[in-house]
Amino acid sequence: MPIDAAKALAAEPRTGEIAWTAKDVLLYHLGIGAGLPATDPDELRYTLESRLHVLPSFATVAGSGAPGVISGLSMPGVEVDLARVLHGGQSLQVHRPIPATGSATATSRIAGVYDKGKAAVLVLRTEAADADGPLWTNDAQIFLRGEGGFGGDRGPSPRLDPPAGPPERTVERAVREDQALLYRLSGDWNPLHADPEFAKVAGFERPILHGLCTYGMALKAVVDTLLGGDVTRVRSYTTRFAGVVYPGETLRIRMWRQEAGVRVAVSSAERDDAPVLADTVVQHT
Repeated sequence: MPIDAAKALAAEPRTGEIAWTAKDVLLYHLGIGAGLPATDPDELRYTLESRLHVLPSFATVAGSGAPGVISGLSMPGVEVDLARVLHGGQSLQVHRPIPATGSATATSRIAGVYDKGKAAVLVLRTEAADADGPLWTNDAQIFLRGEGGFGGDRGPSPRLDPPAGPPERTVERAVREDQALLYRLSGDWNPLHADPEFAKVAGFERPILHGLCTYGMALKAVVDTLLGGDVTRVRSYTTRFAGVVYPGETLRIRMWRQEAGVRVAVSSAERDDAPVLADTVVQHT
């Protein structure tokens, strides 16, 4: 059986040292579309090392590339075809601001294995801490097509009730034709995002944008639009990847203020508002 849930859940956590520099942060910010206009003071805080503020979603690539999506497939009890793999969702809890240059101990383990019938979902939890204590906790939900039906727990449902009323703010963000090629330099080398032939085998007409790239673009829009550009106000950020984005499209990002948080919905403007990110919440101070 490709997935042995008991073995995966019982496996010893993997611990390793990670490190990053301001160059890694700058590259990540450029990969999620920062720097337009290039001389805008609000953009320079993401693109100039002397003013650098770290967007919390950088935690999803810090030190090791895309956490969970690839590394989770090499955990004990898991043996699947990469072409069947999709990133189903992501949750991030930020314990304190991320330094522009730093190092940490990252500990990863399979925190959940769920049977959705036609698919399975793995939850890979990665916790990072440095000498001063916890930095962040990442949960990556890995969707494995065709690997369900093994009789396991269906797990929790991430679906939320739709937000009430019209959004407070709606912004649009263009995805460059080369956005995936730039973003993958932060560590997610899955050929699904660059190789047309691999994308076709996986069932897509052409390479798709990384879900975590859309994730970062949406968080930046919320921080810039509703949080005064203050990255330190973000406490947690959760989303479900509801659809794909093709490089060259435009993200339409809708935002609703709620108590201590922002509900967000992201869609593709060119494809009749086809959902991209759903059940998305940014909790903040």
